[in-house]
Amino acid sequence: MSGGGATARPLRALLVDDSDASLAGLARILGGAPGLELVGTARDGEQALSQALSLQPDVVLLDLHMPRMDGFTFLRLLMARRPTPVIVVSAWSSKADVFKSLELGAIEFVAKPEGEGGLAAFRDELLEKCAIVRALRIENVDPHPVPALTPAPVRAMIEPARVAVIGASTGGPQALAHVLAALPGDLPLGILLAQHMPERFTRAFAERLGRGTRFAVKEAEEGDLVVEGRVLVAPGGHHLEVAGGGADGALRASVAPRGRDGRTRYCPSVDRLFTSAARALGARVCAVVLTGMGSDGRAGVAAVKAAGGLVLAESGRTAVVDGMPRSAAATGAVDEVLDLAHVAARLAEFARGEQVRPPGG
Repeated sequence: MSGGGATARPLRALLVDDSDASLAGLARILGGAPGLELVGTARDGEQALSQALSLQPDVVLLDLHMPRMDGFTFLRLLMARRPTPVIVVSAWSSKADVFKSLELGAIEFVAKPEGEGGLAAFRDELLEKCAIVRALRIENVDPHPVPALTPAPVRAMIEPARVAVIGASTGGPQALAHVLAALPGDLPLGILLAQHMPERFTRAFAERLGRGTRFAVKEAEEGDLVVEGRVLVAPGGHHLEVAGGGADGALRASVAPRGRDGRTRYCPSVDRLFTSAARALGARVCAVVLTGMGSDGRAGVAAVKAAGGLVLAESGRTAVVDGMPRSAAATGAVDEVLDLAHVAARLAEFARGEQVRPPGG
């Protein structure tokens, strides 16, 4: 599915789960939601593939662990034969499997609720993820895993000359993996990133990113030093900010829990990360807005631009969902709009102090 325009036609969904209880619960959610139509159910991967090819749904809600053919094999075959938006509906305990599924072409995931108390939040999140399908470009989903690399050790805790802050949402795990994999390991650059992701998943996400880059990657903790060769990932359910000018003058990560004032919709917040980096670093920061729905990062790029930093946004030609990059570009604060394949090279130029680049490069 491609494009961002509204359509009167209901979004046609296929449910895939080997649990009768899960299928019944998901069917109740979809059946009561406007703009959604349940067109089929399947209890194993073979049945799911047959249904997906014959019914041609707009979205597949997929459990990964099934008999006869598991969700990973199903994803490989589906993305090869008929690329279709897939949202993984998974237990909290299957974090590593979730990230493997994203590498194979799934666009999003929703954690199954633990107990009755989380049903309302689960329903809201699931329907929000389904709504994203209308805006995404399935042709930009890359179902190829990034090859494993050997991370370089953090280089003696050296404060970087320059820092990159990166924000992403839907499609972000794949996009971030590709950008980090392409970065040379010897850059005098520190990186902080905010990926919209729930609690309890970001540590596993950081570990998986770390296996595909020459940088050292970790989930950020309060007081972590911002240093060359390190990527700090905002923990789910918390905001990540850059703090400088403390007692030792060092750049450090500041991690704050989700507030209750209602002013920040997204957590982790790209806006808060970018704005704090602009305040702490000025012209030493590059802000990058990658794929994602919504407008998180819009205020942040304006702050970075005003502080003299560099602002990049992913092109709609390559973004899985171009809502966030497009919203950032609409501010007039974006210096360069780049296809995803060019982002790492531009970051390397920035890290080395090479600020000038021909338009459109």
